[in-house]
Amino acid sequence: MSFRDTIVKLKESAEIQWNEFVEQIPEIIVAILIIVLGLYISKTIATFFRKVIFKKTSDPLMTNFLAKTIKISLTIFVIMIALKVAGLGGIAAGLLTAAGASAIIFGFAFRDIGENFISGVILSFNRPFDVNDTVMIGDIFGRVKMMEFRFTKLKTFDGRDVYIPNSDIIKKAVYNYTEDGYYRLDFVVGIDYEDDIDIAKKVIIDAVVSTTGVMNTEEHQCFVTVDSLGVSTVNLKVIFWTKTKEYKRGALEVKSDVIKNVKNVIIKNGLNMPADITEIKLYGSQDSIPVTVSTTS
Repeated sequence: MSFRDTIVKLKESAEIQWNEFVEQIPEIIVAILIIVLGLYISKTIATFFRKVIFKKTSDPLMTNFLAKTIKISLTIFVIMIALKVAGLGGIAAGLLTAAGASAIIFGFAFRDIGENFISGVILSFNRPFDVNDTVMIGDIFGRVKMMEFRFTKLKTFDGRDVYIPNSDIIKKAVYNYTEDGYYRLDFVVGIDYEDDIDIAKKVIIDAVVSTTGVMNTEEHQCFVTVDSLGVSTVNLKVIFWTKTKEYKRGALEVKSDVIKNVKNVIIKNGLNMPADITEIKLYGSQDSIPVTVSTTS
């Protein structure tokens, strides 16, 4: 085949391809319109379902997951239809095949990202906390502020923002301090050895349960128990419950009021809260301690 013949064949092939392209222009325009309109409809439907799902669950992570799933599914469906209308059905099938192969390749290349995403999907349906719950994950303690597919954001009580990979949440123990809204607090108060313990326990528990914010039910009972015998005091442990989502401020304000009321009721009932006793020992030839008492007028 001569060079001239080759040029002729190339020219004929180009003309055929151009003619086919021109014939497909209307179909391509229709496909583009389908994609544009389809993306808009997909976004609208996803937004609508987001609002409906949020009213049903009030769960941001579940809402985001289902809304994004609906949007992505509709987008893929629209693109497949557009390619078929444009006469590119073979390309559509090839894209689906390539997407499956790419998913495997990227799964190995970005294993951590995929693991966090899958963990986020799992947490969408089953997780040990909600937004605004106070939790401890590993050694990180704070309030849940935001949940995404790859991470969960905690706000610690000293003002730091911590982003925890969802895969860590799946693997580690999670302590939820406010899941049911109840939180238990305690403190120790010392009374004199000569004081009547039963009377002290009664007046203390009465002061505790009468404090605003303290819950005392069959399931969440407040009580006082002898904790230990100190050097100069009998130490009573006061245990009580409060219902609050404000773990730090709300709970600590209730605890402050309880301690104040307990202190007042102890004094009012003639009980004592003695200070610590200091023991002084003499060594060697020392047989006395010189003490000087000065008075001021």
